[in-house]
Amino acid sequence: MFLTVERQTSPKAIPLDLFTAITDLKKELNTVILAHYYQDPDLQDIADYIGDSLGLSQAAASCQADTIVFLGVHFMAETAKILNPDKLVLLPDLNAGCSLADSCPPDRFAEFKAKHPDHLVISYINCSAEIKALSDIICTSSNAVAIVNQIPKDRPIIFAPDRNLGRYVMEQTGRDLLLWDGACMVHEIFSERKLVELKLNYPEADIIAHPECEANVLRHADYIGSTTGLLKYVQKSDRQEFIVVTESGVIHQMQKSTPFKKFIPAPPTSNCACNECPYMRLNTLEKVYLTMKNRSPEIILNEPIRQAALKPMLKMLEMSV
Repeated sequence: MFLTVERQTSPKAIPLDLFTAITDLKKELNTVILAHYYQDPDLQDIADYIGDSLGLSQAAASCQADTIVFLGVHFMAETAKILNPDKLVLLPDLNAGCSLADSCPPDRFAEFKAKHPDHLVISYINCSAEIKALSDIICTSSNAVAIVNQIPKDRPIIFAPDRNLGRYVMEQTGRDLLLWDGACMVHEIFSERKLVELKLNYPEADIIAHPECEANVLRHADYIGSTTGLLKYVQKSDRQEFIVVTESGVIHQMQKSTPFKKFIPAPPTSNCACNECPYMRLNTLEKVYLTMKNRSPEIILNEPIRQAALKPMLKMLEMSV
């Protein structure tokens, strides 16, 4: 069960220079700040480590600080707590959830798993601690193909919770996976028609896409990969223009590392800013400051659930070396 503790302390006055104030608190609390690529640029810029789910898990596992401030969503902060039970793990906004994690309720998944007792359960890291506890191995978009390829071909596999990533893994491995029917709201909204129109306007641009996107979008991609994979691709590519089909926050790091290149965010089906994850964007500099000042909200996990979730996490890290 996902539990949190929020101490009822009165908010302190917000300093004018939040960057300096946060730096001072980092030293005071012996804090490491971990941020996902989908966070706002200011939050990426204050982080000690920026990465995708695999990199963040590895960073959390090797963390030497007393306090972890996680700039991401709740399953990411949970993952840090699973790996660091004795550390203070803080999440600036408790409402920073995940549509993909929410699409896989633990009670329903437990029933689904029970119907297929001979199946190995590989779960994408974008899931709750309870789902991790029901899994045999965790994976990320960076290592999902490699992990499935390490499983004996005669062993049936349940893949949860993302059906789009699961389909991509099936295509890459030739394995017949039993998929849970979940999806990410951001990666499901990209419009194939608008993407094709955009390509006509930028004929020299490479289309790069995250494997959480739907198959009709992925078939137009010149490169498919995790957020870290996409970032490395644009850094190494000779191309000067890229249409980016994932959450647009990653473009900040692309522009910082290759400022002379052009990055065009792929359009959603409507005119909204739906290619920005609303949960990721709940974290702000002000909330980071107050979280560190008040040492709250803190992530706390049920210990039996944490221990059960730790085993498949460690298995992933072992298989990702």
